[in-house]
Amino acid sequence: QVQLVESGGNLVQTGGSLRLSCAASGTIFSSSAMGWYRQAPGKQRELVATITSGGSTNYADPVKGRFTISRDNAKKMVYLQMNSLKPEDTAVYYCNLHTPFTSYDYWGRGTQVTVSS
Repeated sequence: QVQLVESGGNLVQTGGSLRLSCAASGTIFSSSAMGWYRQAPGKQRELVATITSGGSTNYADPVKGRFTISRDNAKKMVYLQMNSLKPEDTAVYYCNLHTPFTSYDYWGRGTQVTVSS
């Protein structure tokens, strides 16, 4: 059974930084792709960044150059370093685990990030 628990969300001013963490349980973490998604009020959930089991990363255009995703397989953790935050980054941020063979998605409950102008 996979469980994902996000932490690190907070209220921050424009231009500030936050680091989100996602703690995973289960045995398939190291072989799974991981990702961060976000959902702003009244909007659909959208991709922020992904990282494969091998460490290859992908970012949505709005966060390129500002956000960095990373993972620690030994600790079963995935991180999202967010710099130069903007009000439009305000959203609930969700951690995702995408299983390698069944293509099943697990989700955390989310952590709130609010960027004040």
